[in-house]
Amino acid sequence: MAILIVDDSADTELIKRILEDNGFYDIIIAGSVTDAFAFLRLDQPSCDIAQIELVLVNAAVQGEDGIKLCRLIKSHQCFKEVPVIVNADGKDTQILDKAFAAGAVDFISKPIKPLELKARVHSALKSKVEIDQHKAREAELVKVLNKLGTAIQELSRISTLDELTGIANRRHFDQVYDKECRRAVRAGYELSVIFLDSDFFKLYNDTYGHQEGDECLKQIAAAAGSVLKRPGDLLARYGGEEFVIILPQTSVQGALKIAEAIRIAVEQCKIPHSASKIAGYVTVSIGVAGNRLTRLNEGAKLLSRADKALYEAKSGGRNQARVSAADLEITEIADIARIDPDRLDEAVGG
Repeated sequence: MAILIVDDSADTELIKRILEDNGFYDIIIAGSVTDAFAFLRLDQPSCDIAQIELVLVNAAVQGEDGIKLCRLIKSHQCFKEVPVIVNADGKDTQILDKAFAAGAVDFISKPIKPLELKARVHSALKSKVEIDQHKAREAELVKVLNKLGTAIQELSRISTLDELTGIANRRHFDQVYDKECRRAVRAGYELSVIFLDSDFFKLYNDTYGHQEGDECLKQIAAAAGSVLKRPGDLLARYGGEEFVIILPQTSVQGALKIAEAIRIAVEQCKIPHSASKIAGYVTVSIGVAGNRLTRLNEGAKLLSRADKALYEAKSGGRNQARVSAADLEITEIADIARIDPDRLDEAVGG
């Protein structure tokens, strides 16, 4: 714990001796304001000098302004918490006013009195320790709060994800879908949804086991996610082997193209499925619905139509994408059991 004495008077040795008699041995003496300025490197922003816990400065050192030094010390980022005690004539109230205005915490009146010096130094250092402890607690609290904030964000993120596939879960889907429906009603743009379901998934689990079934769902989710390119599109696990996709500002024709791309992406994974009744690998059936929403309750109806379209895709032979006829201006598309990309482009006008 270093104490810096800035003084060139006969009081210097007396102050040093009193401090040493009271257990303070790390004492540095500067004979002028200039020497103290240089030692503390007040012209540098760094704090790479010995730690100073207290400064005792004579108000007048070799005719220089000790009050100015006090002001410089308290304005430096490295020393603003270091207490400064000014040694001055206690009857000179003008000097004392300037000292306190410059940031001094206390003063020692001349002539020096050992008991007064001891008391004021102990008081200043005690306050410094308390301030340091308070700042340390504040810094620790900030760290804890930052960690807590990060943990809360992570928990919030995790709470929106499906634990198995890593995509959005049903809860997050419901929240996002409600927002997108409100936005679609307000802005008047088209909103489409896609339901997709793994074909004969129960038979897959019965044949390969639930662990392989979980891996199968992960691959389906990855394949579907690889097709979606826009940040606003959301893929979520709806439940079991069923997935749902929100496509904001997307027509039903555009959604159908995306659905077909997903069907092909899953098919190309070539996940073996010996128990499938339509192929030797895993396939999916897909239902699509889309419309311009004029009322918020139409969002539920849109999901219902997509779910119905999914049922029609399954009952119509599976491994296909279907759109409910109510959503199409070109009703021919609704009759396509297995959509070929070339026929799809032709049906929706390229």
